[in-house]
Amino acid sequence: MKLLVTASIVFAVLASGCATQQPWTPTVDTFGSSNSQYVSRDLEECRQLAFQVSGSTPENAVRGAVTGGLVGAAGGAAIGAALGNAGRGAAVGAAAGGIGNATRRANQSEAQFRQAYVNCMRQRGHTVIN
Repeated sequence: MKLLVTASIVFAVLASGCATQQPWTPTVDTFGSSNSQYVSRDLEECRQLAFQVSGSTPENAVRGAVTGGLVGAAGGAAIGAALGNAGRGAAVGAAAGGIGNATRRANQSEAQFRQAYVNCMRQRGHTVIN
């Protein structure tokens, strides 16, 4: 069972690489803006603030994998025991719970990052398109 939880964590870290916060940058329309000369500085400062708000996607994915793996293992063991094989049920439950929860936590972290980034830029007087 430990192997499946560990495998879930490894999968979560690999999957979270698909939902990384690094490359995304909001599109800012500078037409007619008196703040256009500050866009580059504000993009970098807002990126850092958004990281603080949302946390790290890989770290959140790992936390989700561990939590989901443990909950899934418990549920799977109960179902497996009813069907005659608690160990197999726990293993399947751990894998399914770990992968599902890791993906959900990584996506939530990414959404928080983007929202915080956009909010910061708008608060600084920029027109953000996406």
